[in-house]
Formats: sequence, structure tokens, C-alpha cells
Amino acid sequence: MFNNITFAHPYILYFLLLIPIILYWYWRQNKKASTAITYSNIEVFEGVKSTIKEKLRHLPIFLRSMALGLFIIALARPQSFSSGENVYTEGIDVAMLLDISGSMLAEDFKPNRLEAAKKVIDEFIAGRKTDKIGLVIFAGESFTQCPLTIDYPVLRGLLKEIHSGMIEDGTAIGTAIANGVNRLKDSKAKSKVIILLTDGVNNSGEIDPITAAQIAKKFGIRIYTIGVGTMGEAPYPFQTPFGKRYQMVKVEIDEKTLNEVAQITDGKYFRATNNKKLEEIYKIIDKLEKTRVEITSYRKAKELFYVWVAVGLFLILLELLLTKTYLRKLP
Repeated sequence: MFNNITFAHPYILYFLLLIPIILYWYWRQNKKASTAITYSNIEVFEGVKSTIKEKLRHLPIFLRSMALGLFIIALARPQSFSSGENVYTEGIDVAMLLDISGSMLAEDFKPNRLEAAKKVIDEFIAGRKTDKIGLVIFAGESFTQCPLTIDYPVLRGLLKEIHSGMIEDGTAIGTAIANGVNRLKDSKAKSKVIILLTDGVNNSGEIDPITAAQIAKKFGIRIYTIGVGTMGEAPYPFQTPFGKRYQMVKVEIDEKTLNEVAQITDGKYFRATNNKKLEEIYKIIDKLEKTRVEITSYRKAKELFYVWVAVGLFLILLELLLTKTYLRKLP
């Protein structure tokens, strides 16, 4: 009955000790009471069974005592509490820009740059909870592989389908940034971010990276740029009639442009030279662009004394009804 119930004024419950005192006083008074008619011999009444009315003669005092107990409990203000949390999230919208040009097949990363990038991007997506994320791929041109979404399973599935050769070869960094800006410009999120990963120099597209970065800044979009590739030369696979062969190819990353793009938009440039470094970079960005969550706990009280008062009044009315009708005492 009292599970999950607390009392606003628990000290009032001590008044319940009055009820046994009242019942004891009633018993004492009833014992002292003398009959209105005396008989010299009551043998004549032996064998006469008690009526229901006689058996219920003490019912009024018990009803009154129960009503008193219920009123005392009501005065103590029984309450039940519901608790919970209001969660406020300050959303972040992220456009992931992934270079899928032929040079991303270089194997200075394991198994190659593209697959290493896909792996860390997948882990990045898996670590988000409420942020909308979109995926843009680029080589000689750029297109949206997945628009902004919180349907992470679909997004991760589309990420797995990406492979080199889906687009004409080249490196259109400026066009990719412009595409990312187009995904984010109408966003209402507090923070809008582009994460650009490439291993080359802008050599395609109709817009240069600096101009694209300036447009991003006007829309309040921050760009993190990542250059992937070891220092010096990297092994690049070639298919020959005799199977796969490797040739050492010079790593050329336009770090100056990537750094400038990041600075224009208050972002940051990172250089990844191996798988571990690439993973660390995405973890840093993940911490820098973490959704701000505010949790407010609340505890709401529900008053329960109405029920106790209602039952108490019912018992009082029942006691009055019985004493004025069926259990009425004659003088």
C-alpha cells in the first residue's frame, strides 16, 4: 500500500497512536455499562442465538476509528514521485569529404589509403549519437554519396560500397568543398563541420579550394583538412600481364592549400603518415566536435491525500447511516 509513497509531514503519523487508546477507552466504557433491565434469572435466555444486529453493535466505533486513521494519514500528505531527465542536445552537422582518386590506392597505409580512410570514418560515425552526417566523395569531380542523416546503418552501408574508379580520376578539392557547403548551408545546427581527406593536389573542378573555403566561412562552416600519405615515396600497385607489380611514387600533398583552407574557416590541418596517426586525427576531431548535451534531472510529486480523505468520509457516512437506521439504539 505504501510502496513508493513518502509523506510531506511524517510526524503527523504519530497521532495514529491515539486510535488504540480510543478503542481501549471504548472497551472499558462498554464493560462498565449497566443494562437498562435486570433479571433475577437469565436461564430462560440460554440457547437464544445472537442476532446479526447484536454482532455488529461495535461496528460503528471501528468505522469511526478507521476514518480517523485515514484522516490522519491524509494530513501527513502522502505523495508519490516520478523522476526523469530532460535532455537538451546542441546538434552538430558533419559533411565527410573523401578523396577516391587513383592515388588513394597507394599502400603506404594498410591495406591502402582508401580502405584505411573508410575504416576510421566508419569508426567515427559509429561513435556519434545524435549528429547528422553526410558523405561526399570526389576525384576528378564530386557527388553526394549520402545526404545528411542520422540513419547511421544506411550511411555506413553506403560508405562500404565506395571504391576507386567510381568517378573520373583527378583531384577536385575545391568542387568537393563546394558540394559539402551545399549540403550544410541550410542546416540549423549550432555547429557545421566539413572533414576533408585527400592525398593530392587540386587539379580538377571549376572552383579552387581557397574560394570554396571563403564561401564555407560565410555560411559559418568550419573545415578540418587531412592530408594522407607517407613522407617521400609510397608503393603504388600496377596491374601487368604478370600480375600486380609495385612502383614507388612520389607523395605530393598540397599542404599549404589545405592548411590555408582550414585557417580561413577556423579549422585545423592534420597530416597522417600511417594508419595509427590517421586514427588519432579522427579521435581528436571527434573530441573537438562533440555534441554538447545538457541533462536536467527533475522530480515531480503527485499528491495522494484525496483518496484517503474520500475513503475516510465514506466510512463516516456509513457509520452515521448505520447508527441512525439498522444499528440505532433505543433509549
